[in-house]
Parts: sequence; structure tokens; C-alpha cells
Amino acid sequence: MSGVPAKLHAHPTVGFAWLRMIGAVLVLVDHSAPLLDPHRLTVFPASWHMSPGYLALMGFFAMSGYQIQDSWARDPSWWRFGARRLLRIMPPLVVVVAITVFVIGPLVTTWPAHDYWTHVQTWRYLVGTIVLFFMQHQLPGVFSHNPYPFSVNGAIWTLPMELLGYGVVLVLGVLVLLGLPKLIQVVALAGLVGADSVFRATFEYHGGGGSLVYIPLGSTVSFLVPFAIGMVLHTHRDRIPFRPRYAIPLFLAYLALSQTPASRYALAISAAYGALTLATHWPKRLERFGPHVYGSYGTYIWGFPVQQLIILAGVRQVWLLILLAVPAAYLVGLLSWHLVELPTQRLRRYLATPVRAAAPAAAPRAQPVPAGSPPG
Repeated sequence: MSGVPAKLHAHPTVGFAWLRMIGAVLVLVDHSAPLLDPHRLTVFPASWHMSPGYLALMGFFAMSGYQIQDSWARDPSWWRFGARRLLRIMPPLVVVVAITVFVIGPLVTTWPAHDYWTHVQTWRYLVGTIVLFFMQHQLPGVFSHNPYPFSVNGAIWTLPMELLGYGVVLVLGVLVLLGLPKLIQVVALAGLVGADSVFRATFEYHGGGGSLVYIPLGSTVSFLVPFAIGMVLHTHRDRIPFRPRYAIPLFLAYLALSQTPASRYALAISAAYGALTLATHWPKRLERFGPHVYGSYGTYIWGFPVQQLIILAGVRQVWLLILLAVPAAYLVGLLSWHLVELPTQRLRRYLATPVRAAAPAAAPRAQPVPAGSPPG
């Protein structure tokens, strides 16, 4: 891929998996400060106007755009594409929401059991959050005495945006099949950049534009910009090399511009190109550890409630919360991978691409291993 010698670097899917796990941990670490002090937005000092978790999310969306575009390019079937994407994102989400409502909620709520089970918000959380676009953040009496009582699982707020990204790939892919040039991806990216310039969302502010149902439109557009960059980079991967000597200056440019209005553009570009460059240049010696980092989606969606439970137990120091929550969320993520994600991913065999008898034989191609996440 992009001229990267296979003997020096791991398969890119392993690099993606590693980066997603590192990103999930960065998000968890970044959440530790506001969960203990809601006046803080990030683990970094406020004067820095930077967030490691937000940077990780930008990288997540770029990697998703690249990998999801690859999925469509390998099999441009709208229904198989949709089925694969739902099999990836929904089963782990349903499990975490169900366990939150039916196990964690009854155990920790400050409300009487009858009131918890009969309150409409309990069932609104169950159904609305699984539907994603009607996502809820509170359950009756759950974590209500924690320093951050505003959300049971704040990390999953990006999943509807991820789903919209899948829709972008599908719609643009169908339009190309109907005869429009692939340049339409660049046009869509330009439109998103223009909208992002108007809405101006950051990690400190959801931006203008109101909400798409319950989802902040400004933040959605900001995350879809690196997603679309990932799509474009995949489509033109034979002409755009992924080289560290380009990625490092881009990241340094972002740091230099971090206190300026141009930082939003520098962040999206550097996070997207940097994440894809890292994935394609991941050290070969780390390839054997790949199976240990495929649980990043579970780590991501379980990290927030794990942290809330640790705080409920009495932890009030940021460093101690990080020290306890990272391994706990990682272990839960591995359980999610082995007990939920792998079994449901095996259902993909029923979505196998039909074999075309007239097609010439081609060299076998390694299929991407579904990485945990946010999902890709």
C-alpha cells in the first residue's frame, strides 16, 4: 500500500487496530478530568485549547472513512454494505445499553426499584439510545450523586455521526455507480469543509446549526470532515503517498496553528493523514500482538460507564481513576470482542460476495480484520 515494504511494516489492518486501541485509551484518559470536575473539558490545561481525546476522535473518523470506503470498493452492493455496517456497530451497542439499563441501573440507582422501572426515561434510554439518533444520556437516579451526573455513557455520542459517515459512503458510491465521476467525493469534502467553517464546532463547543434530531449538527460536520478526507485518500491512494516525512510537518503545523482559527483545518488534515500514515507504517514486530488490540470498540463504548462506576466507589483523583479505568475498560473491551463482536462478525459469511464465473483469477487479498473502536 503506497509503496510501503511489507517486510518492514505490519499489515495495515493491524496498524489500524493498534491506533484505534490507543485512541480509545486516549479518549478514556481525557474523560477522566471532566468526570471528576465538570468545569474541565479535557485532561489538558484549558489554556492549551487542545484535547487528546478530540484529536483521537478525528483520527478515528479518518480511519473509518478510509476503511469503509475500502469496504464499499471491494463489494459495491448497497444491501450487503448496509448489513455489514449494522453487524459491526449495533450488537456491541445493544449489549452495553441493555446491561446498563437492566443490570447497572437497578444496582446503582438512588430511586426505588418500582419508580426506576416504571419511569418513561428508563425505556426512552433503552430504545432511543439503541436507535442512536434519539440518543439519551440519563437514567433515573443512575450516577446522580457522581460529580458528573449528566450522562451515563457520554462516549457513545459519536456513534450516530459514524453511522452518517457510512451513509455518505453509500450515497456517493451509488452515485458513482450511476455514472457520476469520483470527483464527487472531493465536492462532498469541500461542502463539509464549508459547513464546518460556518458551524465552527470544537471540542469546547458543539457549534451552530442546531441539532439533527438529538445529534449536534456542528460537531457532526466537524467529524465528517476527516471521515471524508479518509474516503478521498483511499480513492486516490495510488497517487497520494503516505510518508512520515509529510505527516510530521503536518502535525507540527497543527501545533503551531492550535491557537488560531486555522487550527480546525490543520487538525482535520494532520489527524487524517497522520493516522493513515501510522497505520501503513506500523512496526512489523508488533503484528503478532494484533489479536490483543481488536477490542477497542468495546473499550471505547464501555470506558465511560466503567469510569462512572469507579467514581461511584469513591475514587476522586484523576491519576487513580486513569490507573484503574484503563485496564478495566480494556478487559471489558476484550470480552466484548470475543463474546459479542467476533460471533456477530461470523454472520458476514452469509453476505459473501457472489463469485463471478467470467472474472479472471486474481491474487488473493488479505481481508481487513474488523477493528474495534469507534467502529470502522
